[in-house]
Amino acid sequence: MSKRLMIIRAFTALLLCPLLGMGQPSNLISSARTVDTGKVKETPGINTASEPVGESAPLQNPMVAPLFGERAKTSAHIEWEIKFLNDCDQNFGSRQEASQFFATRAWDYLAEGQLDTAANRFNLAWLLNEKNVDPYWGLGVVSYQRGQLPEAMQLLKKGLAVSDTNAVMITDLATVQIQYFQEKQDSTMLDEAAEWLDKSLRLNPNYANTHLRLSWIHFVRGQYAEAWERFHKARNLDLSTLDLNYLNQLLAKLPDPQGIFK
Repeated sequence: MSKRLMIIRAFTALLLCPLLGMGQPSNLISSARTVDTGKVKETPGINTASEPVGESAPLQNPMVAPLFGERAKTSAHIEWEIKFLNDCDQNFGSRQEASQFFATRAWDYLAEGQLDTAANRFNLAWLLNEKNVDPYWGLGVVSYQRGQLPEAMQLLKKGLAVSDTNAVMITDLATVQIQYFQEKQDSTMLDEAAEWLDKSLRLNPNYANTHLRLSWIHFVRGQYAEAWERFHKARNLDLSTLDLNYLNQLLAKLPDPQGIFK
């Protein structure tokens, strides 16, 4: 039986202050998915890469490009792929189980900042099971940390095509769109982010990060009373999500209607 992931992925460093700008992409990862892995880093006897993969590997290497770069495969790659799948068939009870195994390894590598290795393992998980949402989600995070925002959005949307009720991933997508808006000043992207956040809120009204991102959108639109309302909802749900820089910006525009913050 495949192992279940117990801790959901999320972005927590908020993109809240339009005057101070965005945080670095690496700061948007709050925690890695964790499961009982038995402290096994990899499965012996399975070749996970058709060519050497390390943190210095170039992005044009299809083994570390999201979904293998979505380009035509070489004969060498096809030969490796067949052997890899055969090896997994011999070492796991099912390809779904193998897919979850490599996805879990990928989240571990991502938490350690090893983006290329994480991308490689997510690719393997996707090869084994295209219905596993983690490869799309994880590769979206990898692309985000590489500063490739359009690619990150595309991958997260592919993940939502597999699991369209995942409120946390929806909020992650909106988070990337908010950063894209700040960089490009594309108002249509801000509108789309707000729509995704509204959907996330309908699915999970108790996710603090969704309320805080909606607060920021109200802020940038000059809707300060609404921004405060969402800010306090986030505070009531999870105090640790609050951002002092954003709080100061909000106080400068409108005193706290509840009088809690001065």
